[in-house]
Amino acid sequence: MAYILILLFTMIRNIFILLFFLAINQIISQNIKTIQLRQVNNLNNFSPIVSLGNVLELSFDDLDADNKEYTYKIEHMTHDWKPSNMTSNQYINGFEQNTIINVTNSFNTLQPYTHYSVKLPNENTIITKSGNYLISILNEDYEVVFTRRCIFYENISTVGVSVIRSRNTSKNKQEQTVQFLVNHSNLPINNPSQEVKSVLIQNYDWSTAISNIPPLFIKPQQLIYNHTQITNFSGNNEFLNFDTKYARNTSLNISKVERNEVYNSYLFTDESRADRPYTYNPDINGQFVIKTLDAQETNTEADYTLVHFSLFVEEEYTNEEVYVYGAFNNFELRKENKMTYNSSNNTYETAILLKQGFYNYSYAVINNSKEVNLSKVDGSFFQTENEYTAIIYYTPFGGFYDRVIGVGNGYFNQNR
Repeated sequence: MAYILILLFTMIRNIFILLFFLAINQIISQNIKTIQLRQVNNLNNFSPIVSLGNVLELSFDDLDADNKEYTYKIEHMTHDWKPSNMTSNQYINGFEQNTIINVTNSFNTLQPYTHYSVKLPNENTIITKSGNYLISILNEDYEVVFTRRCIFYENISTVGVSVIRSRNTSKNKQEQTVQFLVNHSNLPINNPSQEVKSVLIQNYDWSTAISNIPPLFIKPQQLIYNHTQITNFSGNNEFLNFDTKYARNTSLNISKVERNEVYNSYLFTDESRADRPYTYNPDINGQFVIKTLDAQETNTEADYTLVHFSLFVEEEYTNEEVYVYGAFNNFELRKENKMTYNSSNNTYETAILLKQGFYNYSYAVINNSKEVNLSKVDGSFFQTENEYTAIIYYTPFGGFYDRVIGVGNGYFNQNR
């Protein structure tokens, strides 16, 4: 019976991942690049999750470089990312929708672009309620260009997160188990099983989310989630990386650079790591940092380079597609990061236009059933250093929206 429940849970989780890729965060315009949603004054913190009152900055580039009029719209969502029942004036003082006015043209770059940025909340849009929020960018015809998820939470509970090696003997070399507890001494919760919902995500990649995790033990002012099966994650492997902060010269993991219409950066050919032993390699968990050392102003003077990826395989994968995977495109599997097999040298290849900076990436394989496999190329190891985030939602009896009452983060520690 337990095996059937675990199998059913896995099937539901895979369906959720597929729906995630097909529904939310789909970019319509191919001219939009380098979307970032980061904390103001802390842009190296990659979390789009902040306490209520803190400020996030959303920025992006338009390669058409023609100063379009883009509008942002912010909407409150339920814990499972459906539109909430609240009207905008119940969670915003001001306007839910406004024109982006911080617009700057690129300077002295081979690839022209226009840089847009907006801070949320701002003086026109003051967020008053905690919860999940969906930010949509609309074009002049009020069509959605892209969306991004963010969370504003209340600091009224303490969430502790622990990451250990999986106790599942059949997969304890590949998986990690996340356990957490919630201390809520400042918030009386009458019926935790009904009023509290929790979500776990790995490396801020929403496609990895495990939702609606029930508490295993309920104590006065404390909820304990010490599960050993339903909160297991594939450890995967440390991300690969490259550095294009110097566009004209070779740098970390770049074999050669050519200048054509834009700079072309050719990475050294990667090989499968699935059958190799785990090797620690410091990374930033799939994220990216925009930076140029060729100029002063990163936002508008960093150039774009066409980054050439190549992956050597012994033979072409049958009925499977290979993608370059990372936060640079929001962990999505789209046409621009799909690889093509080159039979002359047994490699999968693609080229992606990316702004100068430091990037993490890995390889994802998807089969005919649309199941995403992040370990077929890179392997999966329990030792991999991943970051996990636990998000705690609270909807009291009679409540009309899902509050976020606490957020906790944890990393795998090999000494546990």
